[in-house]
Amino acid sequence: MSLIDMFPELTGRCSVEQLSDETEAYSGLSLRSSVATRPLGHSRPSPHLVLAGDITIFTAPREGCLPKLTLSSPSLGMCQLPCPSPSNATAHITALVLDQSRPSSDHYTRVVSFLTTGEFTIFSINHSHPSNSTAVLTFIPSSTTSRNSPIIQAVYHHPLLITLSESFQLSLYDLSSGKVIHTQTLSSFTSYPPSSLVLSSPSPGNYKLVLAYAIPVYPAHWTVGATELIISSSPIMSVSNTRTTKAFDIPAGWVDEHKMQIVREQWGRKVLRVADTQTDGKWVVLAPGDPIADPSALNDADDVSGPPSTLPRSSNLHSPSSLQLYRLYFPSSSSPPKLTFVRSLHGHIGPVSSLALSDGRCVSLGVNGSVWVWDLEGGTGAEVSAGDSSHDYLAEGGDLKGSVVFDERRIITADAKGVLVRRFDV
Repeated sequence: MSLIDMFPELTGRCSVEQLSDETEAYSGLSLRSSVATRPLGHSRPSPHLVLAGDITIFTAPREGCLPKLTLSSPSLGMCQLPCPSPSNATAHITALVLDQSRPSSDHYTRVVSFLTTGEFTIFSINHSHPSNSTAVLTFIPSSTTSRNSPIIQAVYHHPLLITLSESFQLSLYDLSSGKVIHTQTLSSFTSYPPSSLVLSSPSPGNYKLVLAYAIPVYPAHWTVGATELIISSSPIMSVSNTRTTKAFDIPAGWVDEHKMQIVREQWGRKVLRVADTQTDGKWVVLAPGDPIADPSALNDADDVSGPPSTLPRSSNLHSPSSLQLYRLYFPSSSSPPKLTFVRSLHGHIGPVSSLALSDGRCVSLGVNGSVWVWDLEGGTGAEVSAGDSSHDYLAEGGDLKGSVVFDERRIITADAKGVLVRRFDV
């Protein structure tokens, strides 16, 4: 499988460009600077990426600096949008999300930026003149709680905004009145990040949210699950129905040999850490995590009450570089939903940091900066970049959670090397 087969618009050539903001280069050196002095267990703010047409919007997180968005366009150059905390608190950006609804104008797109304080701002992005982009609405919560801070995932289909906090509380907001109105919050005691949200609107006023996430498997392992939530805007924006399925599920009652074989296969795919999981509503991909270097983390090995990123992994259970591919079924009939294992995806020679899924295609970013693209239907992949296997790069950049996005002509990654744009339409 070639890149041209997976990205039909490509000519077979690729150009690589490194983006930087206007005040300081967003480079590996600037991101690696404080590793040795950072307190144990303190993770760095992660970079965030979204694509708004030809405009790439990214964050270059630096401790002690005011949060800002950088907008980059091949034809219009680069500009920045400051997004400081309205309460003047020290903060950084925890999530960035693009409005998926049909824009009222071909020249404008909405983007929402979330801060560690629980505040968020909606920006109107001007495609013709990015420097004229403005903040149109800011939300300041009455108090900072685990429900609204930090927000790690969000989806937006105007007027519905859905946020997911680190404590796995899902909140619904109605923006139809020009104000931010919180309408409902749902919680889970068995679901954990990393997670993935996909929001669609099958009909006006009705929405479907598909949520993929990590779930614990006794005694200290993890697998993946998915929930479908049906949301109605009448009389208020709220969830009317939910359905859940998971990759590891022991059948009720007596178990025959066939069912026992299925259980054994499921048990063999459990992992002790989840680096990332993503869904496009049809497929779910799970990326096992890499080993944890901090010996103190081993003390939590028997505790499954925290997110899987805090748990060590066992090298004899699975390959840390093999992705697990599942098919997700939410039938319209009364049949139960299913999450069925399809195959393992082999390609990366090291652990994976981040995934992106869209329309049956997946792009995976390795901890060492390697990039692979996958055709999920065919189960084939192609290497875009071999990455950097040097000890210095892995030691100094390995604790930074990377980010990857793509469209028909571009793959954009952000990690310890900075923001790299790979164009295939040259």
